Order: sequence, then C-alpha cells, then structure tokens
Amino acid sequence: MYASREDIGYDFGDDSKVGSKPIKPNPNIDGGWAWMIVLSSFLVHILIMGSQMALGILNMEWLEEFNQSRGLTAWVSSLSMGITLIVGPFIGLFISMCGCRTTAIIGGILNALGWILSAYASNVHYLFLTFGVTAGIGSGMVYLPAVVMVGQYFQNRRALAQGLSTTGTGFGAFLMTALLKYLCTEFGWRNAMFIQGAISLNLCVCGALMRPLSPKELRAKYVVGNDSEENRAKALSHSTETIKSNGVLGEEPEKKEEAANEEVLGSVQHIEIGGKSGSGRSMYGLRLFKTVSQLTVTVRKGFALWYSSYFGAASLFTNRVFVAFIIWALFAYSSFVIPFIHLPEIVKQYKLSRQDNVFPLTSIIAIVHIFGKVILGIISDLPCISTWNVFLMANFTLVTCILTLPLMQTYIGLAVVCALIGFSSGYFSLMPVVTEDLVGTKHLANAYGIIICANGISALFGPPFAGWIYDITQKYDFSFYIAGLLYMVGIIFLLIQPCIQKKQSRDKSTEEAQV
Repeated sequence: MYASREDIGYDFGDDSKVGSKPIKPNPNIDGGWAWMIVLSSFLVHILIMGSQMALGILNMEWLEEFNQSRGLTAWVSSLSMGITLIVGPFIGLFISMCGCRTTAIIGGILNALGWILSAYASNVHYLFLTFGVTAGIGSGMVYLPAVVMVGQYFQNRRALAQGLSTTGTGFGAFLMTALLKYLCTEFGWRNAMFIQGAISLNLCVCGALMRPLSPKELRAKYVVGNDSEENRAKALSHSTETIKSNGVLGEEPEKKEEAANEEVLGSVQHIEIGGKSGSGRSMYGLRLFKTVSQLTVTVRKGFALWYSSYFGAASLFTNRVFVAFIIWALFAYSSFVIPFIHLPEIVKQYKLSRQDNVFPLTSIIAIVHIFGKVILGIISDLPCISTWNVFLMANFTLVTCILTLPLMQTYIGLAVVCALIGFSSGYFSLMPVVTEDLVGTKHLANAYGIIICANGISALFGPPFAGWIYDITQKYDFSFYIAGLLYMVGIIFLLIQPCIQKKQSRDKSTEEAQV
C-alpha cells in the first residue's frame, strides 16, 4: 500500500510474532476515529468531485466570455477532472514518502491556488494551466489519500464506509451547482471562482483529520481480518485464485534494503556520538548530515516500493483480471462526466431551460447518486450477495441509460433517465472494494491509483470529444452513442477475462491431477 512509515510501519514478514500474542481488536477499526475518516473523505468528495460535477455552469460562462468552440472550452473542465485522477499513481509516491495527511494538506493549498488564479483568466489557454493543471493536481493530492484512508480504517464494513464517504460527490454536485449558479448570477464567474478557492482551503482541514494508524493498530486489523475471511470470500472469489497464482510483491528485497538503510543511519549515529567532544559547528554539520541521510532513506524506500508495484517482476499488471479492470476504467468514466458537462447546453437546445431552472437535471443525477451509493454499498455487504455481481449489474444499467438519453427530448423523459444514471453510477462506491478484493489490502493504494488514472484518461478525452462531435454534427446524439458503445466494450472485458482465468485454473488443476 502507498504508505509511509508514519502511516503504517508494519512488517508483513512478522506473522509469527503477531500470532504468538493475542491482539485485542482495535476500537478505531470499523469504529471510533474511523468515522472521522469517513467524514473527512465525505467532505473531500463534496469539495473536489462535487465541484467538478458542477463545472457545466462555469462551462457556459466560459463559452460566452471567450467565444471559443465547445470542443476547446470543454478541455478546461476535462483537464481538471482528468488530471485529478491521472496523477493517482504519481501521488502514491508522495504518500509513500510523506504520508496521507501531509500529501492531502499540500494538495488542499494547491487546489485553492488553482481556483483563485483562474479568477484572473484572460483566455481559455490560461485556464488550461491554472484550473486544469494546478487545481487538478491539487485535487488529486487530496482525493487519493481520502479513499486510501477509508480502506485502512475499515475491515468488515468497507463497502458501507466507502459508500457513505463517496456520497459526498452527489451532495457536492447538488450543493455546488446551486452555489455556483448563485455566485455567478450575483458576483460574476470570476468572483465565483475566487470565493470557491477560499472554500477549497477547507481541504487542508480534511487532510489534518487523516490520522495515520500506528503499526500496532494495523497488526490488530489484519489479525481480526483473518478471523472474518469467510465474510470476504463472497466477493470476487475468482480474484483470490488470481492473487495466489500471481503472487505478491517480494519481501526479501525490502528487508535487504531496510538493513542497508539502517546500517547507513547507524554509522551516522556512531559518528555523531564519537564527535560529541568536537566543536558546535561540527555537531551542527553532523546533525544536518543525519537529517539528509534520513530523508534520502525515506525517499529511496518510498520510490522502491512505488517502482516495484508498477514495474517489478510481480507487479499488479501480472493480474489479468486487474488488467481487464483497467481497460474497463479507460472507457467507463467519460460516460458519466459527459452528461454533467453538456446537459446544461442540451437543455438549452431543447428549450427546456424553464423547467431545468426549477430543478436542474444535473441535480437530479446528484441527489439520486447519493442514494445509489449508500444502497448499493449496503446490498454489497450482505452475506449472500456478491459485490462483483452488484458492480456488473450497475454498469449494465448505466450504459443502457447513456444509450437511451439522446432519444429523450422532454423534461420528464430526461429526468427519468438522469435519475437512473444517478442511481446506477452509485457503483463508484464499490470500486475501492472491488479493487481491494482483486489485489489485496497491501496493494490497494497502488492498484486504486492505476484505476483512477485510467478513469482520468477517460474523463480527460470524453467531454472534449463530445464537444468536437457536436461541432461537426450540431448534435450531441452521436457523442452519447459512441461513448456508450465504448463503455460496453469495457464491460465485455470485465465479463470475459474472469471466465478465461477460471478456465485456465481448471485446466491447470486437471493437468496436475493427471500427472
């Protein structure tokens, strides 16, 4: 998992020691401070994902202000959403070295800076840099720690916890849509972005709440987790076979490197002790050298863990079901973000602005999205229900809605489809759970970083592609049809690869039995 020594600090090779002493269940696992982590993650989703889902309001303001094509203007929103997710694997390197708390606080400052600088934009290309890149990177530095920390603090109620925390996206989309509409009307879009930047500084408070678990607390979590293995076996049973066949990242190189690092630090301490009789300047130099050495060790260990996770011989990419999951993510997310960016313009084309002003379609998606996440999370935690099956059914419902949406040209028809989009997209709360079931808790941050990176690529190209299709055809219909078909391709990969994996496992077992 992406974590610093501050965040975790446990040794997976020390199971014998854990088993020799009875460890009491930690009250902060599945309870206690864990709910403060859920609250922190909930607020992060409101301030980041909710704001991004409301960018359709600002997109219309930018179209009027800069008088550029829809395809070019849509790049501002897509850059912000895409970069937030694309930087996931690289933010993992920061988490490895600094921990989730520090990474999130720095990200909060960077996100607020991006919003504030965007208030002074003179053209669309300026917004690419300030809002798309700066605010996007800051958002990514807060978003990944918020998801990872919930996974660390919960064992038996992970789906429910992730569902509750990610409902912030729905609440945020509803609240931020109303807020940005009001601010743009009363103060103009520039002042609206300045005020939103000040509000985004609350992300630093959310980061401060992300208290890392101690090594003792994490060991207690894994001991309790072993006792409840029977409950976890219901979700993605085929993934267990995959992990066993592919193995996990090797522990020996980590132990060797740790020994070498401790030797370096030990030599520095020896020099420091031996030099106590020296001058104050020499002591200052030794302390500075020790600090630099410790920083170098932290950076080397963090980079080694990050690099081995992605490019090592036993990397996550050897898990074929996980690779199929990545392919699905490359096509899935754009189908969700395209309606949020372009629905306000579609409503204007259909002359439905009066009804939409009373109850915006994007707000319908956001509100039902809240219930979808919680309900799907509760259903997935039932002993007799497979998380994987719930995840697939929700995907099938969403892709059907995306393909159906262009056929609806009345407010009632669009509202029904948008409600179904909101509920079925509640599967986002299951993504961390499905990812953890595929690769294990240790590699959750690495794996989820890859998944949200793939989602980011999808979000990056989806809205501009839809705008480009509109510039050519003067219709949004083909944008939704093409996005829906690509989404269906991703779902097919999810269905086929586990079947192939199971067949190969059965054939291998048959061959071994014959031998």
